[in-house]
Amino acid sequence: MYNSALPLQKIPPMMRLILAGLLSSLSISVLAQNTQLSDVVVTASMLPQQEKETGRNIVSIKGSSLQNLPISSIDELLKYLPGIETQQRGPAGTQSNIIIRGGTFQQVLVIIDGIRINDPLTGHFNSYIPLHPEDINRIEIIKGAASAIYGSDAIGGVVNIITNGLKQKNNHKLSVGSKWGSYNSRSNNLWWGVQKEKWKLSVSSQQNKADGENLRGTTGYYNNSFYAANFNYAFASNWKLHVLYANDSRDFNAQNFYTTFKSDTATEIVKSNWTQMGLSKQYTHKIVKFDVAYKNLSDRFRFNPAGSFNENKTSLFVAQGSVQFTRNPNHQIVTGAQWIHKKIRSNDRGNHELAHGAAFLIATHKLPKNIFINESLRIDWDQNYGWVIIPQINGSWVNGNLTTRASIGKGVRDADFTERYNNYNKSLVTGGSIGNPYLQAEKSWSYELGADYRMGSNFKWGATAFLRDQNNLIDWTPTPYPMMPRQSNLVITGNYSLASNVSSVKTKGIETDLTYNKKWGEDYELNLSTGLVWLSSTSPNKTPSFYISSHARFLWNEQIIFRARKLQLSVNSVYKIRNTQTASAINATLSPNYFLVNSKCAYLLNKRKGNVFLEITNLTNTPYSDLLGAIMPSRWIAAGFQLTL
Repeated sequence: MYNSALPLQKIPPMMRLILAGLLSSLSISVLAQNTQLSDVVVTASMLPQQEKETGRNIVSIKGSSLQNLPISSIDELLKYLPGIETQQRGPAGTQSNIIIRGGTFQQVLVIIDGIRINDPLTGHFNSYIPLHPEDINRIEIIKGAASAIYGSDAIGGVVNIITNGLKQKNNHKLSVGSKWGSYNSRSNNLWWGVQKEKWKLSVSSQQNKADGENLRGTTGYYNNSFYAANFNYAFASNWKLHVLYANDSRDFNAQNFYTTFKSDTATEIVKSNWTQMGLSKQYTHKIVKFDVAYKNLSDRFRFNPAGSFNENKTSLFVAQGSVQFTRNPNHQIVTGAQWIHKKIRSNDRGNHELAHGAAFLIATHKLPKNIFINESLRIDWDQNYGWVIIPQINGSWVNGNLTTRASIGKGVRDADFTERYNNYNKSLVTGGSIGNPYLQAEKSWSYELGADYRMGSNFKWGATAFLRDQNNLIDWTPTPYPMMPRQSNLVITGNYSLASNVSSVKTKGIETDLTYNKKWGEDYELNLSTGLVWLSSTSPNKTPSFYISSHARFLWNEQIIFRARKLQLSVNSVYKIRNTQTASAINATLSPNYFLVNSKCAYLLNKRKGNVFLEITNLTNTPYSDLLGAIMPSRWIAAGFQLTL
């Protein structure tokens, strides 16, 4: 049996003092304010609601603030949002695993405007989100189970990215930026948009590249880029059309991203195209929506220069329709259906196809005495695991500035193509991760109870206790040769990890989030979000599985943006405690904890037309890795500009 519980005494005294001082000072300053309760609208249940009505713990960040932070990609943004653990294998969008409330990275669903983009090959690619900040209205993080609403993979939570639609006035805008820094790093971005009365078009591109630091026999280079187009049109008959297209390319050093072998000097090239189209019509008491999306991806991975390429080509097709009824403003209903088709053609994993269908019903109710109830019911059919019914209910009670909330829901997740078939189509495999076509779908029940205290748009503090009871959880487990279900292409002396169903895993924890936004006239402004999470995962299995044992047991992250007239300082920080791991073959160690700080100092140009800045990543020059063997960069310094014309 393994247990990843964290005694509070293991948090260093200095870190405890910093956290306590930060939270207490903010609480004192906020209590001096006397403002009205703010109504923040979110879409956590496919229906627009005030956040306090959802019964969920939700973190939201505006797209307009993304370029003010010391980040180069959306996965770097998520790393510093309250309660989100982003395990980076490389910088500037190279590759990251997104984890919410422990668990594995495949248990988080990423959606854009209601359409899932989780990759059918592997969850390692779910953080590839090819959107420019100017196209993002906001990002909502829904913590906890949401499979009854959005389907498979939404076990730990959902990253919900909402793009900008049509606005009321005609305008056009050009945004261009660039920065240069250590190890010949370069980053360029461009966004151009035009808005007319009935239509809006934007095109954008971004590139992050660097020669990288010296590694074992190679360098940590990366060349990551995308270009995208976003189009909206409003017809006279109340129909609205939205089309999004993106082309994404990542070429990077992948040394020890997936193994701890000394012979690993891997490189990887991942290219994808994403096309999404939505059509909706507003009636008096209902909204009809149709969405369709198609993604194709090419992945070329080579373990070392002497080896051959693993070539994987996948496609994902999603179609869904829904009808939202709002005849009574206190009761909303949305019902619909979804169809998903996945396909892979691979010299490593073979050729496979998978179909999935679902029907769903979601209802929200505003009851007397400020009680809010939200119910969701989904019926899934999957070619692998057959039929399953997925229910969920959330509730909240609002009493002045205080909201109490509770949620219970079922979750389900099927294995991706890598978990089922990795190394399955090769003639000889001497070691590494082996897929398992006999995997069962993992299922879970999630429970949470929490409270939030709000004071206007300035302040929100929340605390949540949660429990996720999981069965047949899918993860990689060290497995000796005699225990492998298929041995025909293996060797008896090989060192293998098998994708397995872990019989039972219980993850429980406590999280607390705080956001504080304050303006003093036109000259001073402070925006802060911070969060703490304590986690414990237990299982009767004697050998812990890889990703379950890798998630943080304590996590603190924060983002601060402070402006004084034309000077602006932004700081991102994360501190985590996790299990120590070692790999003697490559002299690698996963430290029991690390504290990471990034900073950005900017001078704002007149009329908010942009800024020039100095950015320092890993300010304290901390040696660290999020995953064993994948070395993250030391201190990087960059300078640049962002202009709006």
